[in-house]
Amino acid sequence: MKFEIVNKPLTSFNFSSLTDIVLLLVIFFLLTSQFVVNTGVKVNLPGSKTNEQITKSDFVVTLTSIGEIFVNNKKTDEQNLTNELIALKKKINKDNLIIRSDRDVAIERLINVIDAAKAANILKFTIETEKKIGN
Repeated sequence: MKFEIVNKPLTSFNFSSLTDIVLLLVIFFLLTSQFVVNTGVKVNLPGSKTNEQITKSDFVVTLTSIGEIFVNNKKTDEQNLTNELIALKKKINKDNLIIRSDRDVAIERLINVIDAAKAANILKFTIETEKKIGN
């Protein structure tokens, strides 16, 4: 039995399988990019047109609109905040504190949290915002 070997170039290419794969990849990346999970206390973050995506951190202070303060989902008060931050900084060994403040929180409370962080020798902090869409 003799096989015939043909060295002719392909005259056509079927793109349907390639487009299926590309479409599946696009759908996958669109779906997975929407699942940024914010666990913990629900707050309405202030908006910013130029915010940057931050990575998940275990060094977070959350201020709610009803006056509660949470350090990594653990409720505390302003008097104990500095001690909580000192203990947490020793435990996780990070420098950058992320402050999640509700948009209705008074600036004075935010400044009090920053003062407590500085008293705990935390000199870097980030105020978390949401991406502002439109004007």
